[in-house]
Amino acid sequence: MTRMIPSAALAAALSTLASGAFAQEASLVYLVDNSPDTVAVAEALAAAYMEQHPEVSIEVEQRPGGAEGDNIIKTRLATGEMADVFLYNAGSLFQALNPTQTLEPLDDLPAMTGVLDGFKPVVTGSDGKVYGVPAQAAMGGGILYNIPIYEELGLSVPTTWEEFAANNEKIKAAGRVPVAQTYGETWTSQLFMLADYFNVQAEVPDFAERYTANQAKYADTPAAMRGFEHLQEGFDKGWWNEDFGAATYDDGLRMVAEGEAAHYPMLTFSIGAIQQTYPESLENVGFFAQPGPEGAPNGLTVWYLSAIYVPKGGEHTDIAKDFVNFAGSPEACQVILDTIGATGPFLIEGCELPADVPRAVADMLPYFEGEGRTAPALEFLSPIKGPALEQITVEVGSGIRSAAEAAALYDQDVVKQAQQLGLEGW
Repeated sequence: MTRMIPSAALAAALSTLASGAFAQEASLVYLVDNSPDTVAVAEALAAAYMEQHPEVSIEVEQRPGGAEGDNIIKTRLATGEMADVFLYNAGSLFQALNPTQTLEPLDDLPAMTGVLDGFKPVVTGSDGKVYGVPAQAAMGGGILYNIPIYEELGLSVPTTWEEFAANNEKIKAAGRVPVAQTYGETWTSQLFMLADYFNVQAEVPDFAERYTANQAKYADTPAAMRGFEHLQEGFDKGWWNEDFGAATYDDGLRMVAEGEAAHYPMLTFSIGAIQQTYPESLENVGFFAQPGPEGAPNGLTVWYLSAIYVPKGGEHTDIAKDFVNFAGSPEACQVILDTIGATGPFLIEGCELPADVPRAVADMLPYFEGEGRTAPALEFLSPIKGPALEQITVEVGSGIRSAAEAAALYDQDVVKQAQQLGLEGW
């Protein structure tokens, strides 16, 4: 395993962690979502920090994911009942927290000098201050696939949607489940739509800018509507597992890891959860970017995922910031690697990946290494993301609503948020 050698700046930053105890004992609460890998990392970081600071105790509190979790975060911030430290999305959902009013700026943290510049804009408020530290590796949105099924049926990794659809028909004809869907946790229904953004941008390079200015809509942009159409196609063609309406995220991971399904559209942070829960099947899982139209470039939609934040008005703000400073260090990267393994490139200078990464991570890295083969997800290019998207994608993927109807409904869904953000043209 490659050792991670901090830069001089980060080494200086880490010296603050070794400076000794705080003046008094303190108890912190760290709020995270309830994904198994997220909880495992949070507990490991808390344990590592408490080992260095025995006068501090940190309790990891869990919340649901998806819209329910979003509401919990917003409500607790609004009522002054937020945990001392919390994990939440970067990008558009971060902007919806009104960070300049609800969060502590973190620009002065020593570890911030090592945070990659590409990440900082997705956690920067309207005042130009940085409010979050990256908590996880960069990740791609695409398709996890079961390698033994591909080998058994003689399939090749698709680079176009037509090839992907053809693979699914061969898998279905062989009596296997082509695509796992897990609408028991509604957030997972969004992947076919959100992970298609590389393909949208390749076809309509200025879509994010025009979308933010209310000059482009999903309903009138064929490239943007295509993600909804993929969901409709999957349902219409019977690609899903029979229990897709009740199945959970963990069910989807099990299905693709153990060969119950050939594909699971998902973010690559899930590789850590597979390593935690189904380690014997880890090398059976590969990854490819969501394919686009025939003749289009093949590339990966990238998420900068979550950051760690400190709310304003906390009882132990200085200690909370010091914990966040630790979480943004190469030492913390090693804790993450030791806990869930490598799930993608880190966003902190001095954090190196080991040579022996899981197969799905190795499949992802060439996209980052190739010129023009990645694009940020739309939520990192535009502050607009409607709160009802996951309910709309569930409806399309369940055959309740057509792709065209869904695109029009989602265009309506984002209006209120855009107005709340004070965007021009809305």
